[in-house]
Amino acid sequence: MSTRNFLEEFKFQLFSGTMTNRLVIVNVLVFIFIVLLEAIFRLLKIDQAIIENFCSLIFTLDTNIQEFIFKPWGLFTSIFSHFDLWHLLFNMVFLYFSGTYFERLFGGKKLLLTYLFGGLVGGIFELAAESQFPLLQNTQQLVVGASGSIMALFTALAFYSPNTKVNLFGIIPIKIYFIALFFLVQDLIGIGSDDQIAHFAHLGGATFGILSIRNIQSNKNILNRLQKIIEDLKLTFKGKKKTKNTEFSKVKTDEEYNYERKLRQEKTDVILDKIAKSGYESLSKSEKDFLFNQSKNG
Repeated sequence: MSTRNFLEEFKFQLFSGTMTNRLVIVNVLVFIFIVLLEAIFRLLKIDQAIIENFCSLIFTLDTNIQEFIFKPWGLFTSIFSHFDLWHLLFNMVFLYFSGTYFERLFGGKKLLLTYLFGGLVGGIFELAAESQFPLLQNTQQLVVGASGSIMALFTALAFYSPNTKVNLFGIIPIKIYFIALFFLVQDLIGIGSDDQIAHFAHLGGATFGILSIRNIQSNKNILNRLQKIIEDLKLTFKGKKKTKNTEFSKVKTDEEYNYERKLRQEKTDVILDKIAKSGYESLSKSEKDFLFNQSKNG
């Protein structure tokens, strides 16, 4: 049983906890910062319009290309920012659920990369849609929230292990694939409407999510490529000589890769079904080791 107090537990989770917990904490901290900033501005009797403009300048993605050029940081800051408590709570529930499953399968590094690049690709989709479709110029100007990043994680899980069952509303067992399809269809239907939802950001995140799990064990996989680039950059900045990575240099034939992937997929589906029905603690040590090795080797 942990003897850490609240502050110690918070610091532990922020710096040493799972990547899922750390992402949730960062989103919550950014929200608290925004709320405190708005409160301070109100106490100083600063005009509400100035407060909103300032927060939009720092924390939102402006999909108007001419405005985006002067504040490109919004492409990154927006995926950690929320202005509404219910928006934050809804997104964090989905982030915790999808992030926990994703991290058990593929590890924290791949989770972080999928979150970041899923959100960035989602933002780019919104920017591209704004510039190509005049109808959208009057419907979606500012994008904020982690939805694109979460769609990347959730869609990746659904396409990697479509038969995994989750309990909808805690009582209705349903395959995760159907939930993902529901969200994707909902976004397709909502395109062009004035509902203030960044549908193209969701679709962009989902697109990256699908790509992120294609050939996940191969050195050609987009997450593995990104990981290798980042590791090489770290070595470069540290002034260390690059060494040949045998994990990435080993190339399998298509037949070998597909056969091994099929076996892993079948075993993963069985384990995920067991988690969905009885929880993670119901797994045997060998099953837990298998998931751990999947994330370590993935």
